[in-house]
Amino acid sequence: MLGLKPIKTLPIREKIAATLREAILSRKIPAGEVLTLESTAQELGVSITPVREAFQILARDGLLELKQNKRAVVVGVTEKTIQEHFQIRAALESEACVLCCKNKIDLKRIDQILKVSREVIEDGDYESYVSLNQTLHMELWLAAGNDKLQNMLSELWNGLSRGMKMHEEEYVRKSLKDHEEIVESIRSGNEVECYLKMHAHIEESCKNFLLQYT
Repeated sequence: MLGLKPIKTLPIREKIAATLREAILSRKIPAGEVLTLESTAQELGVSITPVREAFQILARDGLLELKQNKRAVVVGVTEKTIQEHFQIRAALESEACVLCCKNKIDLKRIDQILKVSREVIEDGDYESYVSLNQTLHMELWLAAGNDKLQNMLSELWNGLSRGMKMHEEEYVRKSLKDHEEIVESIRSGNEVECYLKMHAHIEESCKNFLLQYT
């Protein structure tokens, strides 16, 4: 037994928003595409209510334009759109790390997540790492102790950002290494270092995402 609590996940509306955000930013769903509540809910296997809430999140984010008759139109995405998204995430997540330092958080739970992350990567189970990646970020948001910051980050989540030119194993190993270094900075109480390391981690995600357009 590993002693882990159940893996935390985002609320369903934010999971849906993250799925749609990733598809829109990567242009898997092109600009001008019309999404309906019913068809989106059916495709994702969820009810209409969280899809409506996800549409509202993405509309506030400037990625969807809400229309009448339960429809939404995908707004055009540019490199600037993507850069701005990751810039906001970098600023907020870096500040969350600083708050973790100030709060002198108990790192036992996060250390467990890192341990299991290493194990699933060695087993080649990269799909499980995706969930653990999300869980680690959420643990840091929660430990920061700022509810508004946590809510904002939950609504900005877009998952792993591996560029098309990077091998999956290479990416998850780099992601884990970044996480380990960020956590060690928090453990040592170095506010500046953990801020800079998380900021660089998110910036790297942005660069990997933008590789899809080169």
